[in-house]
Amino acid sequence: MTSGRTWRTPMLVLAAAAITVILSMGLRSSFGLFLRPVSADLGWGREIFAFGMALQNLLWGAFQPVAGAIADRFGAGRVIAGGGVLYALGLYVMSTTSSPLDFHVSAGLLIGMAQSGAGLSVVLGAAGRAFPEERRSWALGVITAAGSLGQFSIVPLGQAFLSTYGWQVSFVLLGIIALLIIPMGPALQGRAEPLTAADDQTLGQALREAVAHKGFLLLTLGFYVCGFHVAFIGVHLPAYLVDRGASAELGAWALALIGLFNIVGSYTAGVLGGRRSKKYLLSTIYLLRAVAFFGFIIVPVTITSTVLFSAAIGLLWLSTIPLTSGLVAQIFGPRYMATLFGVVFFGHQLGSFTGVWLGGYLFDTTGSYDVVWWAGVALGIAAAIVHWPIDDKAVARLEAIQAR
Repeated sequence: MTSGRTWRTPMLVLAAAAITVILSMGLRSSFGLFLRPVSADLGWGREIFAFGMALQNLLWGAFQPVAGAIADRFGAGRVIAGGGVLYALGLYVMSTTSSPLDFHVSAGLLIGMAQSGAGLSVVLGAAGRAFPEERRSWALGVITAAGSLGQFSIVPLGQAFLSTYGWQVSFVLLGIIALLIIPMGPALQGRAEPLTAADDQTLGQALREAVAHKGFLLLTLGFYVCGFHVAFIGVHLPAYLVDRGASAELGAWALALIGLFNIVGSYTAGVLGGRRSKKYLLSTIYLLRAVAFFGFIIVPVTITSTVLFSAAIGLLWLSTIPLTSGLVAQIFGPRYMATLFGVVFFGHQLGSFTGVWLGGYLFDTTGSYDVVWWAGVALGIAAAIVHWPIDDKAVARLEAIQAR
């Protein structure tokens, strides 16, 4: 539950969390639009831009447990506001980039740190403490759906900026939008409840308990696949479509449609997660992703096939997040949710690094994305398998507390 200040009601926390992820996830989702124009203007191969995005994902994941621990200890609001500052700074430096090093520092380091502060993990942790168990999955689904609303709204805006002003000015304008994250911090200032006689577990003990739990490791492995899928598509799908003869606008609208349909997917996953087994829902989602990848790569690229793929993958896009984060809280409790989900999320970001970088590397070396598409199919099937045996019962410590 939230801290003692009564003005931070659960619904206010939910609204501030939703606005934060609309901005942070929406801005990030627009970066794939810039792969071709930035690379062409600066005379780069795609691997340079892709490595910057891959580094962003890797550092986001590496900093996430740290940001989560700070949020759990001192309050999420400061971490989120700091993320907003870093986001705006990173986008401004991206607008001035002239070398691979500049781009990797700005798009990789600064935006990666910004995402660890203002991204889903810290925000979900703050919101997860504000809602009781019976409403938590629903709230997490609403917030994740809001991130998709950001993708649906900001990606077309980014394409409009890019078409009108070019990539340098577009990054500046997106940086100004990022500043709107900062005032959301005060409403999300909640931290973990103080230790009590009933539950005196420290952060270090929580981490050791989670790492020793087989289900925690399987969740992390499965989330690696989620990161591989969404990062590869988010960065490389627009360029892939243009390579196949489609317009740049279709690439932007494909990402926007993914965001639109994921509003439905994430919200539905959150609702179902409160009624059905989260681990079995996750297995189903990953298997359906493999089917969607397979269907898309065996048919010609047309407007119809792109729209159908975007709709299908959109329903499955971030619907894993309320279920995965909900499982962390269900098994270990919400006290250190930001930290523990941050660790699982690092697995997601390792997958993101692999998907983004491998896409750029293989395209530059082979002229094709085919290997990565087929890897997405295989990984989807593997993720469906690893979630099945997860023991999703609350740990004995938590069951003992709940029985009192």
